[in-house]
Formats: sequence, structure tokens, C-alpha cells
Amino acid sequence: MEKALCYKEWIKTRYYYFLAILVSWGMTGYCILKINRAITMKGAPHLWEVMLGKDVVFIDLLTYLPLLIGIFLAWVQFVPEMQQNRLKLTLHLPVSQYKTISIMLSFGIILLLIGFASDFLLLWLYLQKFFATELTSRILLTAIPWFTAGITGYLLTAWICLEPTWKRRILNILISTAILRIFFLSSVPESYNCFLPILILFTILTLFFSLLSVSRFRAGKQD
Repeated sequence: MEKALCYKEWIKTRYYYFLAILVSWGMTGYCILKINRAITMKGAPHLWEVMLGKDVVFIDLLTYLPLLIGIFLAWVQFVPEMQQNRLKLTLHLPVSQYKTISIMLSFGIILLLIGFASDFLLLWLYLQKFFATELTSRILLTAIPWFTAGITGYLLTAWICLEPTWKRRILNILISTAILRIFFLSSVPESYNCFLPILILFTILTLFFSLLSVSRFRAGKQD
């Protein structure tokens, strides 16, 4: 049954996922090309000085991309469940409702992790050729909150989509906006290093939000 659920989720999300991967790789590649052009024109030592003196990481174009990818993945995955009344049928499968939703959410998280890990790998493979380990880590650590926000945004959007009443959805949107704002409070490189465990804890906690919406759906809450 678990394999059937995963296959169903793949059928819903595969076209969007391939598009998201292409866009993500394209944006990452564009950042790499910009860095390479700067190195060609002014040399790597100049970029090192700029990084340390002006708090620049050269991949700012990626700041909100993981968040958008996560939000739209949840939209593609869960809006059809609500609009076409598929969720009611899905929850009647011979699997507990919480396990069913957990499998669906885990599937989406795995897709995001694969995509985000590939972006990190592309960046690391390029950066470690021209930058010291400390500077490469500085860039990648600065980006971790952005990619964590992508997973959190996915889980919060799923929570909103699965909520059966519009009044509560609006409240969920406001709460989600406040939570996601935390991930982008500072643009200073590595400013979130000490705060990363808390951000990850936020992300783990949001995994359970959708279960609350499903409980309300099963209880018959409707507009």
C-alpha cells in the first residue's frame, strides 16, 4: 500500500518536479557563471576580499527559490486532493489516516531534499576549486536557512491546503507567513549558524500541522 501511495504522489508531481529541478539547476548554474566571470575578470583573490569585506556570498539569487519550489510542490500535491474530493477516498484506504498523510508528506520532503542536495553539490564542486574551505563553508552555511525554508514552506502549504475551512485557512496563512519570515530576518552571511538547530526544530514541528488539518477534515469540519 505504501508503494501505491508513493506512485500516486509521483504521478501528480512528476512534471512539476522535473520543471522545478531544471529551474533550480538553471539558477544555480547562473550563479556559478557569474562567479566564474568575476574570477576571470578580477581574479579569485579579489572575490575573497569582497566576501570578507562586504559580506557578499554571490548566490543571493537563490534566496527565495527553495521556498517557492516547496510552496508550489505542496500546491501541486495537495490542492487536487481537496478540490476533487480525493482526500476522503485516500483516507479510507486500509492504512491509518496519519500514516497515509505522513507518507504523502515524506514523499514530498524526499523530492525536495534530492533537489536541494543536488544544488548544494553543484555549488560545492565549483566553489571548492577557487575558494578556501572556510569561504566555501561560509557560502553554503549562509544558504542552509534558505533551503530549510523550502521544506518548511512545503509543510506549511500542505497544512493550509488540507485545512477544510476557509476561516482557519486564513489563520494558517498568517501563522505560516510569520514562521517563514523568521528564515529571512538577516541577510548577513552565516548569521543563522547558531540558530540553525531552532530552524530545523521549527521544520520538524510543522510536519505535525497537517495532521491537525486532517483530523478536522475527518471530524466533518466544513465551510
